Amino acid sequence: MAEDIRAPRVRRRAFVTGGAKGIGAAIVRRLAAGGADVVLADLDAEGAVAVANEVGATAIALDVADTAGVRDAIDREGPFELLVNNAGIDQHAFFTDTTEADWQRLLAVNLVSVLATVHAALPAMQTAGFGRIVNIASEAGRLGSKGGSVYAAAKGGVIAFTKSIARENARFGITANCIAPGPIDTPLVRAGIDAAGEGLLSAMTDATLLKRLGTPEEIAAAVAFLVSDEAGFITGETLGVSGGMGLGAS
Repeated sequence: MAEDIRAPRVRRRAFVTGGAKGIGAAIVRRLAAGGADVVLADLDAEGAVAVANEVGATAIALDVADTAGVRDAIDREGPFELLVNNAGIDQHAFFTDTTEADWQRLLAVNLVSVLATVHAALPAMQTAGFGRIVNIASEAGRLGSKGGSVYAAAKGGVIAFTKSIARENARFGITANCIAPGPIDTPLVRAGIDAAGEGLLSAMTDATLLKRLGTPEEIAAAVAFLVSDEAGFITGETLGVSGGMGLGAS
C-alpha cells in the first residue's frame, strides 16, 4: 500500500464573541465539531461555560464593549487563526426616542467591539501569514431598519470596516468577510415575538422570499464555510443568509 503523504490536518484556534446562546452558540458548536480549538467570550459567563463544557471549548466572561478587556483576553488566550465577531445588541425604538447613551452602547457593542477584536488579533495573523475573520453584520446594515436606525448604522459600519480590512490584509494571507443574517429563530427573537404578538412573526417571515425564520445553524454553516480552506479566494464580501430578504415580493 502506498504511503499516505498528506499533511496532517491543522487544528486552528478560534475566538468567538457572543457565544453563550443563539447564533453564537451554534457557531461555537459547528467550529468545535470541525476540529477548531474554540475560545468563546460572552457577558453571560454561566451560559458560556455551559456551551464550552458541551463541546470541549474554553469560556471566558467578557463585555465586548470594554476594549481594554477585549485586548487583554485576546493577548492572554491567543494567538488565533480564526476570529468570529458575533456579539451584538439591538433596541427597538424610533430614532427620536433614543438618547446619546443608547447610541454609545449600541455602537460600542455592535461596531467598536469589532474594531477592538480585529485590532488585537491581526498582528499575530499577519506574522503567521494566515487568518480568517468573519463579522456577523445584518441585513439591516444594507437595507436599513425601521425602529433600529442606530443598530443599522453600526452594522453598516461593520460591513464597510470588513471590506477595508480585507483590502489591507490580503497581502498577509488574511481574508475578512461579513455574514448578514435576516430574521433568525433565536431566544431573543422569540422573546420579542412573545412580547409583540404573532404580528411581528408574520412581518418577519413576510420580509423573506422563503417565508420563514432562519436557524442559528444556518448562520453557523456559513461561518464554517468562510473560515475553511475552500473559501480561501473569498474576501471583502457580505453573504446574506436571510431567505432572500430585500429582493422584494416573490
